[in-house]
Amino acid sequence: MVKGKKKVVCVEDRPDIIDLVRLILGRKGFDLSGAIGGQAGLDLIRTLKPDLVLLDLMMPDMDGWEVYRQMKADPALENIPVIILTANAQ
Repeated sequence: MVKGKKKVVCVEDRPDIIDLVRLILGRKGFDLSGAIGGQAGLDLIRTLKPDLVLLDLMMPDMDGWEVYRQMKADPALENIPVIILTANAQ
């Protein structure tokens, strides 16, 4: 993490999406860390306590809703804003 930059964690099951988001947000001055899958994402969020989480809903190990529920149940994480990402059109 770069000091002074806003920390963003992207939780996604596709590494190419994480790389794309890192490229876009890096150009805007954000420091993005990526995690592949829900459990790895939750672990990274607990470690980094980012300023924002970008969260995919459809992941094979732990879906985004469960990650979100666990974040909101944890007093250390409950105030971190979350933006939901999904390819599902429903």
